[in-house]
Order: sequence, then C-alpha cells, then structure tokens
Amino acid sequence: MSPVWYAAGLGVRRGWTELRQTFTTGQDVFGYVLWTVMLMVPLFLLKDDPLKGAGISTGAFMLPSLLGMTLAFTGMMTTAQLLATEREDGTLLRAKAVPHGTVGHLVGKIVMVSGTALVSMALPFAVGVFLVDGVARQGGGALLTLLWVVPLGLLATLPIGAVIGSLVSSPRTVGLLMLPVMGLVAISGIYFPLSELPEWLRTVGQIFPVYWLGLGLRAALLPSEAVAAEIGESWRYWETAGALGAWALAGLLLAPSVLRRMARRESGAAMAERHRKAMQRIG
Repeated sequence: MSPVWYAAGLGVRRGWTELRQTFTTGQDVFGYVLWTVMLMVPLFLLKDDPLKGAGISTGAFMLPSLLGMTLAFTGMMTTAQLLATEREDGTLLRAKAVPHGTVGHLVGKIVMVSGTALVSMALPFAVGVFLVDGVARQGGGALLTLLWVVPLGLLATLPIGAVIGSLVSSPRTVGLLMLPVMGLVAISGIYFPLSELPEWLRTVGQIFPVYWLGLGLRAALLPSEAVAAEIGESWRYWETAGALGAWALAGLLLAPSVLRRMARRESGAAMAERHRKAMQRIG
C-alpha cells in the first residue's frame, strides 16, 4: 500500500473515532437535540397551514427543505470552523510534521463532518415525519433520489467549507460569515417556494447549492402534486444533478490547491504570531 493511501486509511479511522466521541459527549448531543428542536418549531406552527396549489401543508414543504439546508450548512460552515480552529491551535501544524499527515487529517475531517451532517439531518427527519403529513411516502423512488442527492450535496458543500476555512484568518471570522449564509438561506426557497420571490432573487438563489439541495430532497420526499409549488412546476432532476455536480467539480479542483497553499504557510512562527495577536485582543 502506498504511503498516501495508508495515511488516508488512518484518516478514516480517526474520523470514526471523532464521530464516536461526538456522539458520547453530552454537550455535542445536546447541540444535536437543540438543533432538532429549533427546526421543529416552525414546522409545528405551520403543519396545518395549506401551501397554495400544492396539496400539502407549508410544514410539509419546509421539512425536506430544512434537511437540505442542514446538509449544506454543516458541510460548509462546520468544515470551515474546524479547519480554522485547528490551524489556530496548532493541530494542522502537527499534522504537517508527519509524512502525509495533512492527507490523513483532511480525510478524517471529511468522515467526521459527513457523519455529523447525516446525523444532523436524520434527527429532524425522524421527528418531522410524525409531525407533518404527506412526507416520505413515495417508496423506492424516493430512496433512489436520496442515494444520489445526499452524496452529491456533500461533495458540493464540503470543498466550499475547506476553501473558506483555508482562507479566513481565524475561527471568529467564520462566525461572522453566518450572517451572509443566513441571507442566502432566505432566498433559497427553504421557508417558502422560490417561485414567490422576484425574478432577480430567484436567479441569485439558484446559483448556490442550498436551493438545489432543498429541491432534490423535496423531489424525494414530497408527493408528486407538490411540484406545483416549484419553478416551472418541475422537480428538475437533471438541473439539480448538474448544479450540484458543477459545485462539486469546482470545489474538488480548487480546494486541494488552496489547502496545500495554507499548509505551506503554516509554521511555528506563524502560529506564535496568531497567539500573540489573540493575547492582545484579550488584554
């Protein structure tokens, strides 16, 4: 086995270890539960509100949309936060000191974030299907759609998070990015159909993967008559695959070079300088 593949295998094991630690840490488990509760509140309030012309409730429309938002949000922001934090505390510098350690470290993060994203989706889904009617009753066709939408969504969002985490100066900067991300969510058809927005906002919303993840999951989990709420009254499977695939390809081409550049810049002196500036802010 080549050294790179061996390092990747170690990264997979490390990712699984971190996942087990997450699921056995009270604070992390509380975070999953709190996120589920936060998503369920609007569903509960709107579970009996009919969505005009779609034959479903607004809550039923929102459930798969919120799952898509969760997948995109976790893939992008969690990856960015982890990379920025571990660069600042020296974890990445220590990984760099080991042969192919950066490869193993990155693979471990991919496994960990992917598992976190799936759990963050599974919990609201498990609660939501009992809370709202008309969701997840499409049989085998729904499963087939999920089998390509979810992995493609991860491929589309994880590299974006890696690029963001490599470019930002500190974890605090990632926190500031929450505001534009929430603005993006607002125009991505998560809480109401994108067809209700002005034309120019529809165009902006369709540029980013959040909308396409929501659309793909709605196509998998909602009844066929719900398509009336979508743009062009179509689930647009090919467009969904094309948009998510384009983001995945762009990210996979860009992320490795950005990560290599970040790794080359890492040194003991750079980390000491970051700690000095951090102490100045505290002082």
